[in-house]
Amino acid sequence: MASFDIGIDLGTTKIIIYRSDSGIALNEPSIVAYNIRDEKIVAVGNEAYAMLGKTPRHIVAEQPLKDGVISNHKLCESMIKEYIKRVCGSFFIKPRIVLCIPSVTTDVERRAVVEAALAAGARKVYLIEEPIAAAIGAGIDIMEANGNLIVDIGGGTTDVAVISLNGVVCSKSIKIAGNLIDEEIIKYFLNNHKLSIGQRMAENIKKQVGCVYQPNENNTTFVKGRNLLTGYPQQLEVNETTLYKCILTLVEKIIETVKLVLERTPPELIGDIYENGVTLTGGGALIKGLDELLKTHVKIPVHIAPDPIEAVSIGTGKAFQYIEHFHDGFINADTYH
Repeated sequence: MASFDIGIDLGTTKIIIYRSDSGIALNEPSIVAYNIRDEKIVAVGNEAYAMLGKTPRHIVAEQPLKDGVISNHKLCESMIKEYIKRVCGSFFIKPRIVLCIPSVTTDVERRAVVEAALAAGARKVYLIEEPIAAAIGAGIDIMEANGNLIVDIGGGTTDVAVISLNGVVCSKSIKIAGNLIDEEIIKYFLNNHKLSIGQRMAENIKKQVGCVYQPNENNTTFVKGRNLLTGYPQQLEVNETTLYKCILTLVEKIIETVKLVLERTPPELIGDIYENGVTLTGGGALIKGLDELLKTHVKIPVHIAPDPIEAVSIGTGKAFQYIEHFHDGFINADTYH
């Protein structure tokens, strides 16, 4: 069996693994279901996601990562080990692994991620910051002395960073992203319609009628949940204007973060960014109208990466090509073990 490297986008909502010899090898939810009686793992990934909200009392489906960091080390280690096993097939030849982390993480959080990967069977582990990986995955030449502004909107965090000469010039990470938008949607229906909906329903609504720029009333979908007043199931028809203000409030905070990073950017790089524009990556980049709204606020072009959801994982997998050149974004994780 030939040796290969793998890149892991360790996201709050999804785990995407890229193999150096075959491309995207795995894309599954970051969820583990386990039995609380004997603490044994019942399901991981798609199987566990299908169990959300449908399990008996002794089975719990949980996300081991919250806001971009590990919240349950044991479950995270089990999940990474299972996914590496699926991708590698065997531990006969242990792979080198590069893991993605948010721009703002503590040494303790980095150490926890590294130890989970090593325990899962990695030969050597490296860490790379999400904006660097996103830039590589978006097809940006990070080796040039040319400023690029990356906005990566994931499930738990949004990373905004200016990149030049394969390093991060300035950045900011906030815990406002896809998951928080889902939570706001759940609160909206609870407070305004006394309708209780689940996380999966909220995510589906966001994808179908979530809009932050010039919403279209004719684009509709149905919301299904339980009416808290009657206790019975209920279905509502909603359109893009229904959730417009709810989603817009959070998206505006992301835009304020972009403005803050631009204010801290050296003047020479601002000129580059004006020409290159802003590059959006992550699942949040697909929120309808986000690119147009950001463009009206920052007055520079805004582009969505060719494959925004998998951009970080693709960049993570290709990062080994740049090991000798990274100044800032790539960190030798062996120092944390």
